[in-house]
Amino acid sequence: MIGSGYVGLVSGACFADFGHDVVCVDKVEAKVNALKRGEIPIFEPGLDQLVSSNAKSGRLTFTTDLEGPVADADVVFIAVGTPSRRGDGHADLGYVYAAAREIARAMKGFTVVVTKSTVPVGTGDEVERIIREERPDADFAVVSNPEFLREGAAIDDFKRPDRIVVGIEDERARGVMTEVYRPLYLNQAPLMFTERRTSELIKYAANAFLAMKITFINEMADLCEKVGANVQDVSRGIGLDGRIGAKFLHAGPGYGGSCFPKDTLALAKTAQDYDSPVRLIETTIAINDNRKRAMGRKVITAAGGDVRGKKIAVLGLTFKPNTDDMRDSPAIAVVQTLKDAGAIVMGYDPEGMENAKQVIDGMEYATGPYEAAKDADAVVIVTEWNQFRALDLDRLKSIMTAPVLVDLRNIYRRDEVEAHGFSYSSIGRA
Repeated sequence: MIGSGYVGLVSGACFADFGHDVVCVDKVEAKVNALKRGEIPIFEPGLDQLVSSNAKSGRLTFTTDLEGPVADADVVFIAVGTPSRRGDGHADLGYVYAAAREIARAMKGFTVVVTKSTVPVGTGDEVERIIREERPDADFAVVSNPEFLREGAAIDDFKRPDRIVVGIEDERARGVMTEVYRPLYLNQAPLMFTERRTSELIKYAANAFLAMKITFINEMADLCEKVGANVQDVSRGIGLDGRIGAKFLHAGPGYGGSCFPKDTLALAKTAQDYDSPVRLIETTIAINDNRKRAMGRKVITAAGGDVRGKKIAVLGLTFKPNTDDMRDSPAIAVVQTLKDAGAIVMGYDPEGMENAKQVIDGMEYATGPYEAAKDADAVVIVTEWNQFRALDLDRLKSIMTAPVLVDLRNIYRRDEVEAHGFSYSSIGRA
């Protein structure tokens, strides 16, 4: 497993739990040493126990040395980062191509090289070309096997997937990949084989569709506020239609995270390059970007229209609960908008504060929700962590300067909050 980040570490630990012998390779020596000590660099429920148990069994090991493990491997997964490239928004494939060159120099015997990283259409072709250029004598097959892991539920997603997509051009790889995923047969996970380019596009199409679904319900939420409707009932009413489904129809401050923002942008750029623009996705990206700062303005309005010198408490900083991931979190734009308006912002998150400090400047940090809310002129719920779902509203009101609650995730009922004397604002509810 080349790369011990989110995808590589979760996938490697799960494959080891299936009984495979897995070596996770990473260039960052400090990360490898920490993993050897049992220290997990990311927060993902259950991952620490999974890594620990499989490391103790000897099925999961960590190293900075790529050459030895690749030479011994039947399958080599590339699970390195593909961030948005600065300047043009395309996926930066530098790490993928560098890994391909190193793999080519080290492989021995027939080897299946699998791109687990999220990569644009045609990347597998380029990986194959690079390996062939480096090692004309090499016997190998390049496969696409995109991941469909939700942060916060990644282990369950890996072990109980709704589908496993494998893109191949060499039939020899079919048997190898079938064996890799054989332990999942008991769960009747559908193993879908297709062409390599099709597999690469499936990943982007899936994420873009889900991002579009979120953006759609967010626009409906705005309309609900104007016409006096309830977006939660609208979501339920359309979600009961089997053709639509209820998932990803929860109105909020916009999508973020490691996948949707960069993958929608990469898909749009790829489509433009092929002169086949995906205008729905382009619009989705624009709407979502604008929405995040609009949520900051919503807070300002709820706090009386002027927050200069006022203290605003922000509860939840990560892009979703059960992760410490701050990448493209709506909280970043919300906090920045409040700071631009002159507010003093105090933030709290159960897991994400260390990462938040790397991307948000000039915000103070609390050790809990009530410390954040002390003397605040408004409390804003940005991320729906479970511990925010049952706040003691009487206690909250007693320590605040002004009883204003802005619920950007609709986790409270208006009548309940107002009964405790709060001014309450939510999403898509008149």
